[in-house]
Amino acid sequence: MLERFLGITVLSDYILSEGVDAVLDNIVSRTGATAVACNPTVTVPAPEGTGSFQPPSDAGSSPRLFDRPLFGKRGLWVRSGPSYLPNPDFYRDSPYPHRHPNDITREFGPSIGDFIHAARARGLEVYLQIGAVQPPGLRGEDIPRLPDGNIPENRMANTGSLASDGVWQYHHAYIRDLLHTYPEITGIRPDWPEYPCYKLDEAFQDFNPQVGTWAKANGYDFEKARKDAQALYHHLHGGLTNRDLERFSHPGGGNTALIHLLRDDPGIYEWLRLKAALSTHCLRRWSQVLAECSEGIDKKLSANAFMPPYSILTGFDFRRAAEVCAAVSPKLYTMHWTVIVSFWAEALLKANPGLDQSLLLRALTNLFDIQDGAETATPTIADFRYPAPDEPHPISDPPQHRKIDEVLATVDGRIPVTPIVHGYGPYDDFCRRFAVVARSRADGAWVNRYGYLSDEKLDAIGRIWRS
Repeated sequence: MLERFLGITVLSDYILSEGVDAVLDNIVSRTGATAVACNPTVTVPAPEGTGSFQPPSDAGSSPRLFDRPLFGKRGLWVRSGPSYLPNPDFYRDSPYPHRHPNDITREFGPSIGDFIHAARARGLEVYLQIGAVQPPGLRGEDIPRLPDGNIPENRMANTGSLASDGVWQYHHAYIRDLLHTYPEITGIRPDWPEYPCYKLDEAFQDFNPQVGTWAKANGYDFEKARKDAQALYHHLHGGLTNRDLERFSHPGGGNTALIHLLRDDPGIYEWLRLKAALSTHCLRRWSQVLAECSEGIDKKLSANAFMPPYSILTGFDFRRAAEVCAAVSPKLYTMHWTVIVSFWAEALLKANPGLDQSLLLRALTNLFDIQDGAETATPTIADFRYPAPDEPHPISDPPQHRKIDEVLATVDGRIPVTPIVHGYGPYDDFCRRFAVVARSRADGAWVNRYGYLSDEKLDAIGRIWRS
């Protein structure tokens, strides 16, 4: 019988903090994982207030602490550098520069290559996990735009336009650089080959002029999409009423209303089609450059993405992704699902002061399909805050099962589906959430990230997975 796929993502910080063999011993012996993913960066402790803080702020909130001490602490300031020496020749056609090596690169960079070699020697698949469209110092002309041409306010994800040739020229060089430096890797896991929708404004991306050019060349009506998206945006910013919300506030009640919206405003449907086409276009480019630069050795493209129905807004099309990817990993980041509701609710309440807060929250939880019935009879925004490290994630099992099943049905066996469970949260709640995937029909799982996995959690992964 084939071994079921199980991957653990490891921030490279921990490779320096704990050592190559210690990390791999934990991953292999405790969990029985068959794959690891790391990032091509090396990190060392820094004086307080310099560099960046780990764990980083997430979803506008920073209550997180690592389960595993990093350089002896559960939270600290760090300095980083690329783990490799970039080849400047690869970036000649890129408007974005290569990453700049520093003293950390020179002293500690080789440890990532050592980790990859040691992991492969133990029979593990090894992936590099990087942003799909995140060049350093994103230029204004490459930032996704709202229907009126403005930049979305307070974007959570600093991603570029999927139609930008400049962004792609950088990533083409970056992928080539990584494959040249780390030829042993199994593949690459691009994150966010889509338009993240954490904030309401982010959901209305992307009307960058480069998208207009791409749309015209590929048979999409950009102006119709822009006009209807702008009308919807205006309605949500001053015209939304409680009567509108009532259509979505009862379980299942919003489905017909959404169909009516797409029927009556065909530009909205065209806009969603366009985003899906752009996401697939991005994945095709990734697949082509992996084939081009792998020197005859197949490298796998395993994409991370939002779960449905968020993926309808982000543009990630699991059906089309199955044509170009070796696997897809929809995210079960349940601490994000609740905070997305709070972000959207806050924006809509500010723009429409007369809305009933509880009615709005019920409508949003139904639209995003994250609750069963009325878990909270009269919910408030406080019910959807980012959970503290000792708080369970307030998402029950059935919505997670439904989302996994929907992706499996869409992909229909053409490629493996390996959902990602986040390690953040208390032990019992993590075990519950991981068991959702372990007991599902999914082809495997990823767990993100090693830093949130105590020894107790690592042992639980192995126990639950084997059972």
